[in-house]
Amino acid sequence: MALFPLFLVVLTSCSGQESGFPPALASADSLLQVAVDGELIPGAVLLISKDGQTVHEKAYGFAQLFEYGPERLDNPPPMTTAHRFDLASLTKVFATTFGLMLLVDQGKVDLDAPVHTYLPAFRGPAKDSVTVRHLLSHSSGLHPWKPLYYHAKTPQETYAYISQLPLAYPVGKQRRYSDLGFMLLGYLIEAASGQPLDAFLTTTLYDPLGLKTTAFNPPPEGPRFAATSHGNPFEKRMVADDDFGYLCDEEPDAFQQWRAYVVIGEVNDGNAYHAHNGLASHAGLFSTAADLQVLLDLLLNKGIHAGQRLLSEAVIDTFLTKNRFGHGLGWAMSSDVLPADNLPEGSFGHTGFTGTYAVAVPAHGLSIILLTNRQNVGVTDSGYYNSVTPLRKRITELMIDVLRTMEPEP
Repeated sequence: MALFPLFLVVLTSCSGQESGFPPALASADSLLQVAVDGELIPGAVLLISKDGQTVHEKAYGFAQLFEYGPERLDNPPPMTTAHRFDLASLTKVFATTFGLMLLVDQGKVDLDAPVHTYLPAFRGPAKDSVTVRHLLSHSSGLHPWKPLYYHAKTPQETYAYISQLPLAYPVGKQRRYSDLGFMLLGYLIEAASGQPLDAFLTTTLYDPLGLKTTAFNPPPEGPRFAATSHGNPFEKRMVADDDFGYLCDEEPDAFQQWRAYVVIGEVNDGNAYHAHNGLASHAGLFSTAADLQVLLDLLLNKGIHAGQRLLSEAVIDTFLTKNRFGHGLGWAMSSDVLPADNLPEGSFGHTGFTGTYAVAVPAHGLSIILLTNRQNVGVTDSGYYNSVTPLRKRITELMIDVLRTMEPEP
């Protein structure tokens, strides 16, 4: 980590006020290369698109730098733009939220219907008032996170366990980001569509868009994977150490299936891996930057791809209109999640725990996708993974500043 102070110097010295893209892109390249050289991250892929055209797509560093331990690889494989990444919570938008958009468009889901309309087991005095909209806006009152694999081994068991949990907060009163809420949305998609989550998304969205690398439980054949964590040290500490920020009643030693290897090509998230067999609606999707650009472009193009309408403009507007919490449905739309101080109104995106990030800026026809494999460096002495928020923030601000100079917002 010796070069990390240099990273901060580069981060603060790039003004982003150049008259065109090339200088700003060179600054973004420098930021990422310094982050790689300083082992803040092993590697990354950056893709920037303007008006549906890729203006920058580049890979940096390595797809895997460390073995379990961590021991440094003698010949680490270089990162390429074709590498597949564990998207972590980008699954919430590029799978689950898109799935709900499609079902609302088809008239199969009503955003303001109680969740128990579709999931009959989710009942109770407070739960009966929880709607689909509450789940999408993280205002359902459900717990943010629990180690569900201590209590369930299948999606069916997990659904039953979540359904009997009492709510942690009042319904509709505050935004409390919830993995459990998005798990329920996945079960709801399956109930309303009559198909498994992955099959529904593949047939109605990914295949029509021509996506080749976007999948749950992806096959080993095809492009290589970016490595993530050395087992699940962060998550294990979430359970074992109440001073780490998560109060858990579970006995740490009651679960013995912690992974003891570098995770490559299988989902990092424990609830997705152990309790959902890799097919979960809060985490578990794998993809490439190029595929994610196609999905963002569908929304920037108001639901049209290659001349074919896949989503109605009205549904897109519904999901991308800010609510009283400052966000859309599923999509983050505020700088408290999207790390840029100069985001134009209407911008939307999401982040993922493995180090993934995507943001779209309709005011400028801009999309930025930054995928990193930060977990492969391992956790710090404090138990946390290196933060990539400064990288996301500076690169986003660089591109928006350039476009504001070139084409002021209307």
